[in-house]
Amino acid sequence: MNAWTNWLAVALALSGTPIAAHAATPVAHANSADDRLKAIYTAEYTWRQALQGPDENSGPNATEHLPDVSARAQAAKLARWSDTERQLAAIPVANLSAAGKIDYAVYKGQIDALLAEQQYRDYEKPLNADTSFWGDVAEASRGSFRKEADYRNYLALLRDIPRYFDAQIVNMRAGLKRGFTPPQVTLQGRDIGVAQVAQAKTVTDNPFYAPFLKFPAGITPATQAALKAEAATTIARDVVPAHARLLAFLRTEYIPGARKTLAAYDLPDGKAYYQTKIREFVTLDKTPEQIHAIGVAEVAKIHGEMLDVIRQVKFDGDLPAFLHFLRTDPRFYPKTAQDLLNRAAWIAKTFDGKASDWIGHLPRSRFAIKPVPADLAPFYTGGRGGPGIYLVNTWNLPSRPYYQMVALTLHESAPGHAFQMPLAAENKGLPQFRRDAYLSAYGEGWALYCEKLGVDMGMYDDPYDRFGMLSYQMWRAARLVVDTGIHAQGWSRAQAQAFLHDNTALSDHEIETEVDRYIAWPGQALSYYMGELAFEQARAHAEQALGTKFNIRAWHDAVLQLGSVPLPLIEARTDQFIKDGGKGPYPDEE
Repeated sequence: MNAWTNWLAVALALSGTPIAAHAATPVAHANSADDRLKAIYTAEYTWRQALQGPDENSGPNATEHLPDVSARAQAAKLARWSDTERQLAAIPVANLSAAGKIDYAVYKGQIDALLAEQQYRDYEKPLNADTSFWGDVAEASRGSFRKEADYRNYLALLRDIPRYFDAQIVNMRAGLKRGFTPPQVTLQGRDIGVAQVAQAKTVTDNPFYAPFLKFPAGITPATQAALKAEAATTIARDVVPAHARLLAFLRTEYIPGARKTLAAYDLPDGKAYYQTKIREFVTLDKTPEQIHAIGVAEVAKIHGEMLDVIRQVKFDGDLPAFLHFLRTDPRFYPKTAQDLLNRAAWIAKTFDGKASDWIGHLPRSRFAIKPVPADLAPFYTGGRGGPGIYLVNTWNLPSRPYYQMVALTLHESAPGHAFQMPLAAENKGLPQFRRDAYLSAYGEGWALYCEKLGVDMGMYDDPYDRFGMLSYQMWRAARLVVDTGIHAQGWSRAQAQAFLHDNTALSDHEIETEVDRYIAWPGQALSYYMGELAFEQARAHAEQALGTKFNIRAWHDAVLQLGSVPLPLIEARTDQFIKDGGKGPYPDEE
């Protein structure tokens, strides 16, 4: 048993106080171990928050500065998280309260992942086929600006771009020198967002000027004029030159010099690096071989369910012929971007009418439905959700079939990401580091579970929509095969694309963007289906143990109240749920 498995095993040795007590009420008489743990995570998380800059889940003015990514800052992170690991190792985990054990498990997982990123110098590769540091900065220009201070913070952030970009270029050069880059094939065309800024014809055409085109009521004309003038100067003096330098670097040095191989195993110390990514994204000690085998078995199981639907619709042909039919028949595709957005909105509202039958405690937060920004859309997923937003990709409509929209919407909006993440953030019974946390295995696992939950909820009243859900299930199961195939078994890009083409109803465009995402982001794709399996297995265990006493609303509340946690804690919370006779954390809502 290695150290990582050992701390989790200890953390799961829960007895006495119910596992959910922390979320419901604070510990009345914290013992010294709880006090020591709280002191550690409070101090470190306060320090960590001060380092953070904007990302794709930030509000438009989440910060007025960009993070320090210099060599000095990276050394400070390594030292701080190494010291935090030593402090955590000195905590007598067995003496923690049940709530403290959960905090320890979540927090230790965070620090392990952060420390591994520093040790492997992930900061020298600050981009992949899906996201980039300049894309995260661009997010600051999107959203609502409500008061003058928002504009002032935004202008301060724009003035900070040259320092930040130049430091990122230094880091990327270091990664380039040691072969630590995304594969070159995944970087083609990814500089479009940089070019749009660097090559804008006028300042007012520049994407970063967008917030100054329209002001909210309450900002005087004189102030508006002053802000516009300052924005024009800042963008011309700071933003455009920084993007021009970055564009030249990407086109003349970085993309041409990026590695030609695909596998994580081909990176420096690649086998160990990939294993840390599996641990980070799956929160389990599984080998690539074990995960690959799980994927192969699940693909075969879902294949049988797909054939059942083909028989139901009386299609005269085999699976490849049916997939070709779905990809080419115009009845399944929207004619306009608004058609697709309307379909997403209808599905989301249909769930609203069912929500309280399946989940007792609902979030206060609501979400908007918007198209993916044009500079991201060609390389973006079909949709993306989070607090306050459900983005729908309306680019290349012949690759956006209606039959996948129910599953996509349940995953990205409610009861998936735009539902689960606000629930965690609104849970004031959790420490701040847990309210803010997002573990991919939990969050993506829950969202994928929600796609299949749509069957129970009666969301798939059309067999083609149900097949779209199965295709999405197959897609995530296939990721277990493809990700490990690419990074540990030497699969080619074409081999990975063919596997998805032959087993899912995804369009060829989506298959290409998805495979490039897996190639450039090792391990992340594993989190979805491994997480869903954890939720499904825990629910099945509770249903079997409780029989007629099983209440789906109460169980959903119990696992959602945890926030984002390592997968073994879902099982542990379910065991406590069974011991409690199926009572959820909100009895008045059952």
